[in-house]
Amino acid sequence: MSALVRPTHGRMIGGVCAGLARRFGTSTTTMRVIFLVSCLLPGPQFLVYIALWILLPSEEKAAARAAW
Repeated sequence: MSALVRPTHGRMIGGVCAGLARRFGTSTTTMRVIFLVSCLLPGPQFLVYIALWILLPSEEKAAARAAW
């Protein structure tokens, strides 16, 4: 498993689904479908997505932080 970061390539909106897919070893399409299906259920899915978008570092920032 890799670190949980938002990748710079292969993302659509914020890169949250792409980052989660990379972290858990699944395809980005699968993770996006899981997210879309979960939106049909009651709950704070969009708030969690926005929170992860804010809290997860981008791949560039994580690499810069690791090099420092």
